[in-house]
Formats: sequence, structure tokens, C-alpha cells
Amino acid sequence: MSTVKQVARSTHTIALCGIKFFYQHTLARPWTVLDAARPKRQKKLPVVLSRAEVWRVHGAVRTAVYRVCLTTIYACGLRLMEGIRLQVPDVDGDRKLLHIHGKRGKDRYVPLPDATLDLLRAHWRTHRHPLWLFPADPALGPISRSSLRIAFALAVEASGVHKRAHVHTLRHSYDTQLLEAGVALPLIHKALGHTSIRTTAIYTHLTRELRDAALQPINGLMPHG
Repeated sequence: MSTVKQVARSTHTIALCGIKFFYQHTLARPWTVLDAARPKRQKKLPVVLSRAEVWRVHGAVRTAVYRVCLTTIYACGLRLMEGIRLQVPDVDGDRKLLHIHGKRGKDRYVPLPDATLDLLRAHWRTHRHPLWLFPADPALGPISRSSLRIAFALAVEASGVHKRAHVHTLRHSYDTQLLEAGVALPLIHKALGHTSIRTTAIYTHLTRELRDAALQPINGLMPHG
């Protein structure tokens, strides 16, 4: 299916699970070829924005609540839902930390830059919601993931940045830029809340230092004149 119809791995897997269900529950027959037929997991490197590209995109976000939420996601390396669901008690202004309620109940603290803290305080004063930092409406819960994704996609288009960027790209960019700044990989691993440090280590393939180290000998392969 993946080679003939060129469907995505997830679509292929759903179809295989449907066939397996049909055999096991409708026909009451074993179907043991699922693992053999399942397409291999693709290994793709994430898209990363430069600092200049990040701020070009942010400058194109017109609605304040989306702009401040996206800025916080980038400045603290958050997942989309971690940013959306930030609450007022999660901000530790004295210690310059954010209390993040991560995936699978794994909480962590991440550093909160001074400028981001000032931005959050200024934004909260515009709505003064007793709980949510990014409310959709004073009487409602936080903004939705779909609305934030749409706002970001429109900003990428308006900014002229020609990369396949989405909200999670901000987290990839945060990781890579910290590595480029010399922050130790285990510290970044803790800030991101990755289960395995191998997940964090993928960003070593994207750093400027690695690129620059290879660029000079590669340039030497080409004739000059």
C-alpha cells in the first residue's frame, strides 16, 4: 500500500489494524502478518528556524493572546498543550521558573527568561483571569490548539519564511539554539522533559557548530576561480 498508493505510515498502519480486526473478530481466524507488513518508521530530522526567522514569524501574529502564548512556547521550549494550559499558579516569578505539567503526568520546572516573565505579567493584566494565562474568553477556558495552530500557520505565511514550520518547530528551534549556545545536553534534556536523552540528542545533528565544522572541508572539494 505504501509503495503503490504512496500513503502515509499512519494511514498504512490503520488499514493493517482494520484487516487484523476483521480476521480475528469477524472471521475468528489468526492473522499474524501485521508486524511483517507494517511499514518501517521513518527517521526525519525536524525543521528548525533561526532566531531571526522565529521573530519574523512572531511579528506577524496579529492577536495578542496567540503572540504571547507562542513567545512563551519558544522561550521555554514547551509543547503546544503545555503552553496553552499554563495557569497563573504555574508562574514562579521569584525563582524565574515555570511549573510545567508534562505528558503522562511528568511535571518539571523550566527556566523563565526575564523578558518572558514581564510579557506574561503585562498580558495577564489585560484580562486578569483568575486561573488561565491564555484564556479564549474571560468566562471560558484556555485558547484551543486548533486556533493557535491556525494563527501560527497564517503568521508563517505572512512572514515570508519558506519552511514547513508548525508550532512544535518552536520547541525544536529552542533545543537547537541552546545547544549552539553551549548549554550541556543533559540540562536541555531535563528542561524538555524527554523520556530518553537519545531524543534530545537528535538536535546535535542540526547545530551550527556541526555545520561549520563540515563546511570548510566540503568547500575545499569545489574548484576556486
